[in-house]
Amino acid sequence: MAADLPTPNANASPPPAASAACGTCVFNHAAQLRALGVDVSGHDHVVALAGNPNTGKSTVFNALTGLRQHVGNWPGKTVTGAEGGFGYRRRRYKLVDLPGTYSLLSDSQDEDVARDFLLFGQPDVTVVVVDATRLQRNLNLVLQILQITGRVVVALNLIDEAHRHGLSLDQRHLARELGVPVVPMAARSRRGLDALLEAIEQVALGTVATRARRVHHGDARTERAVRELAAQLLREYPGLANTRWIALRLLEGDPGIERAVTDGTLDRLSSPTPHAVSSETPGT
Repeated sequence: MAADLPTPNANASPPPAASAACGTCVFNHAAQLRALGVDVSGHDHVVALAGNPNTGKSTVFNALTGLRQHVGNWPGKTVTGAEGGFGYRRRRYKLVDLPGTYSLLSDSQDEDVARDFLLFGQPDVTVVVVDATRLQRNLNLVLQILQITGRVVVALNLIDEAHRHGLSLDQRHLARELGVPVVPMAARSRRGLDALLEAIEQVALGTVATRARRVHHGDARTERAVRELAAQLLREYPGLANTRWIALRLLEGDPGIERAVTDGTLDRLSSPTPHAVSSETPGT
């Protein structure tokens, strides 16, 4: 998956130069992305595409990238992945299609790939595609991803099917509850695609402040154990991102995260310039 792809430009002018103070630019974590098998040279931002199987995620990917895509295996895995590129308003985006998965907490190669990319690749934006006709089932993955990153756009796909079944969805209320943008769309007819591109740009550039809903355990002893282990991880792996989430998974005995510690993945992918992610929840 390391091969780069030609990226269409929205207009002929080159993209504006990145600010040295940019905390969301792809240059800040290019080494970690290369280690994960993604070459981001020639791109301004990295967008991850996540979602349950059968949500229309591939249709969204194809609508954004057209034929400008590459399919291959993830490094060291038998899991197939795709990456592509698109241009929007003079900026170039690398789009990485993560394996379809119902959870980040299981111990399969698909979950490992998706989880590791979100944890260590630190994409500038993660688009989570959900099926509007099966929203409750799909929100489990959305909430898990929000524990890792707040730089999320929820693509409420198959909205036409939901309306056909008499379902009415309040995307504004859902956005307030999740603390991230929610875009209704029907990817097969390209409905909502412009709004999705706009939301991706806003999150990538930080012009929209996200306040992702986070889960905090009410038990004081659990919270103290998480804080202490997170601090220990940061001492052991300076610059490691998402230490709270990793600490919580270690305390719960997640075999995938335990393996990442023992096989050197945490050491290899720890970064000196991780994204800072707010721990606030809506209404706090």
